[in-house]
Amino acid sequence: MSQLNVTILGQPFMLACREGEEEALRMAVSYLDQRMRTIRDAGKVKGNDRIAVIAALGIAAELLATKAPNGPFSGQTMAEVKQKIDAMHALLDSTLAAD
Repeated sequence: MSQLNVTILGQPFMLACREGEEEALRMAVSYLDQRMRTIRDAGKVKGNDRIAVIAALGIAAELLATKAPNGPFSGQTMAEVKQKIDAMHALLDSTLAAD
């Protein structure tokens, strides 16, 4: 196993991966960091945990769209998927506010 020191949204993490998969992990970290920075810089979402959830939902939607052309996000633009994610975010906000 290899260990990599990476930074996501300015926070250091030590991650483990199999030998030979270091570059793939670095690319994944870079992609995630970029997505999270974009969400943070838009200023609509506060808190790293919420930013991470929104980024994860967006990445999951992308994955589902590529893996299942007839899946839940097929035929939808990224703007439409973003609207669904924003609706999920609003629901999370209202649920967390009730707590």
